[in-house]
Amino acid sequence: MNPLIPAVLATFLLAGCSTSDTAELKPIPGSITYGGQPRTKLTKSPPGSVLHNTFYDSTGTKMLETYILQPDRTLKLTRRETIPDFPM
Repeated sequence: MNPLIPAVLATFLLAGCSTSDTAELKPIPGSITYGGQPRTKLTKSPPGSVLHNTFYDSTGTKMLETYILQPDRTLKLTRRETIPDFPM
């Protein structure tokens, strides 16, 4: 077997792996940052603090969002997940 074939195959397999961030999450109605950053600043929380927001979207699905407080006191949406109504 030609030793070049495994090297080429490994290159194609590793090309699909990435450590960079995926596309940034966009706020949806119900998100804390939907329509812009909140007017009040979180002055007592240290930068890097994690905040959670639970709400129902327009279809009635329960959503859980995770935010991280940035050094400039803005919130960055880092994660959104759907919570099932009935645990399995």
